Formats: sequence, C-alpha cells, structure tokens
Amino acid sequence: MPAIRWSIDLGRFGGITVRLHVTFLLFLAWIAIANYMAGGVRAAAGALALILGIFGSVLLHEFGHALAARRYGIRTPDITLLPIGGVARLERLPEGPAAELVVALAGPLVNVVIAAILYVLLRVFGGSAPMSDASLVGGNLAAQLLATNVWLVLFNLLPAFPMDGGRVLRAVLAAWLGRSRATQVAAAVGQAFAFFFFLAGFF
Repeated sequence: MPAIRWSIDLGRFGGITVRLHVTFLLFLAWIAIANYMAGGVRAAAGALALILGIFGSVLLHEFGHALAARRYGIRTPDITLLPIGGVARLERLPEGPAAELVVALAGPLVNVVIAAILYVLLRVFGGSAPMSDASLVGGNLAAQLLATNVWLVLFNLLPAFPMDGGRVLRAVLAAWLGRSRATQVAAAVGQAFAFFFFLAGFF
C-alpha cells in the first residue's frame, strides 16, 4: 500500500513517520471557525484545545494498530491522519484471522480506554452526567473529548471494509470462509454502507 498523497510530515515517533493529510487541516479549521463565530476568541481558544485533543485521540488510535501489528512482526512505515480517523500503513497484512482481529480491534480499544478514563474523571470531579456538556461548540473540554472518542469507536467499528469494523468482519468470516471469500463479503457489506450513507446524505 503506497503512502497517501497530499500529506505533511510531522516527524517520527517510535520508528513510525506521522503525517497529517490536508483534509484534516480543513476539518480542524471548520471546528475553529464555528467556535469563533459562536463565542469569539475565548471559544476559539477552547476549540484549539479540542483540536489538540482530537489530534491526540486519533493518533493514539493509529498507534494502537501499529503496536498490535508490531507484536506479530509487522512494521508500520507511517501513520496518516485523516478527518475520518487516520490510516496506519502496515508493510503487510496480518497472517491469520486471529492476528487480523487483534490488530483491527487495537485502535478502537485505545479510544475505549481514553473514553473510560475521561468518564471516570468527569464522574469524580464534574458530577453525575459526564455527557451532558459535550456540545461541539462551547462545551466542557473533557466531555467533548469523551464524546469524540465514543464517536471514533462507533464509527470505526461499522462493518464497512476497509474500516476497522470491516476488518473485524473479514477476520471473523475468514475463520469459516477463507480470506479471499471473506474479503469479498466484507467489501460487499462496505459498499452497502457506502450506498446507505450516500442516500442519507442526499435526502
């Protein structure tokens, strides 16, 4: 799999090059502008903190994939951050359904851990309703990051190949159908989801 074009190198961490896709910058700019229009400079400053939190959550998600792959002797040359979550470019596919399942689930599991930590902190220090102040504009930063990580888990686990959920589906199916047939089925499910999202966006 070749490196994704239109990406900016941010440096190397743990032997992995981290890149930021230009569309991610556009997404972050939209968040900053929305907050500035809603609440001025103070809201924009809060948006900057949110942006850094989202950036960190997505990056840790991808490092989850990369570290799980390393356990099976698979290198990750680079990680590219995109608005939908990012891509850890593995040098080869994991061998066997069990290995692919572990690598696919490692990223969302990182977000589950982040969300759980934020939930506990909000319950201890912020009251009994951690998600009550999770508005994208002008909300509590910790609650915003909690909601972001929950969204990342749910979105990435949709069974739409080649997303994490699609790879989980392929790994499960491969145990009975073989990788080739499992890939065909997972790809068909992914196409169905794409068609559904197209219709939803149209209407």
